[in-house]
Formats: sequence, structure tokens, C-alpha cells
Amino acid sequence: MRRSAALLTAGAVAAALTAAVLPHAFAAATGCRVDYTVVSQWQGGFQGDVKITNLGDPITSWSLGFDFANTGQRITQGWNATWSQSGTRVTAASYSWNGNLATNGATSIGFTGSWSGANPVPASFALNGTTCTGAVGPTTGAPTTSPTTGTPTTGPTTPPRRPAPHRWRSTASSGSAASTCATSSTARSSCAA
Repeated sequence: MRRSAALLTAGAVAAALTAAVLPHAFAAATGCRVDYTVVSQWQGGFQGDVKITNLGDPITSWSLGFDFANTGQRITQGWNATWSQSGTRVTAASYSWNGNLATNGATSIGFTGSWSGANPVPASFALNGTTCTGAVGPTTGAPTTSPTTGTPTTGPTTPPRRPAPHRWRSTASSGSAASTCATSSTARSSCAA
């Protein structure tokens, strides 16, 4: 019974130490910037250029979404992406050859469109579901382990002092004399028999 309790306690301590030592896993950092330009405009039509810059972690494919402000704005033809529109909602999805965007990597896509009434610029863009604000935002997911709750603590105001060298006596001996060595936190030094 005592042995079972001891093993159970040892297992709990090992699990706690493992959880304390392993890093917390987070989802990829996200962020993007979109530069939307009306290259040219004529009565009832226009050409748009969209530059997408990935500010977060590298991605291997992307989908850009935005809404036209006017129901009379329509995509008629596009390039460098697969374009689709439902109502005022527009989506442009990457091709296999331009889907990889490194951190700070950019790609340009474009389209021709039609308009009636007015042709305002879209107010907001989202890359893979993340609103493009021009800055890197918080991670898209929560940590895989829950943070502890309670009163926050403040760390020491001065760095901890380096520990003094430890002296240890080896149980192994060379001949009949035992070895004594001074150790530091970084390396062993000054061993003598």
C-alpha cells in the first residue's frame, strides 16, 4: 500500500514537472495589409488593383474577402486569383503558384468591374478570415494549456545572484585518494586528486 502511494506521488510529481518544463503551443501569428487601388475608372466600369502583404507567419494558400459598399458594384473579370462574388461579398482565392506568402511577402491581384450609382472603395479586407489592419495581431488560437488564474505577481527588481561554486566529493577514486572538484553553474573546474 505504501509502495503504491509512493509510486502514485512520484508519477504526479513527474507529470507536474513535465507540464512546467514543456513550452506552451500557440497558433500562428496573423496580420496583413491590403492596398486597394482604382487604377482607372470610366462611366459604368473600372479596373482595381489589390496588393496583399502577409505580416504574420508564412502561409501556403490564401483567400481574400471584402464587401463592396454599393450593390451596383460587380466583378466582371479578374486575374492572379480565382474571383467570385455573391451579392456585395467578393472573394479572391490564391492559385497554387502564388499561394505561398512568407512573412512580409506580397502578391498583387486585379480585376475589372462594373458599377452604377457610385464606386466607393471597400472599407475592410480579411485574409484567411483575419481582418487586415496593417499590423500583426494576437495569435488566432488559445494556448493548448490553460493559464493559471490568481493574483499576478511581480518578479524581483534585481537579477538573482549567481550561486557560489559547489564542492562535491566523488565516490569513485583514483588509487586510494578521492577526487575533490569545485563546480560552477556553467562548467567544472579545478579538479585535484
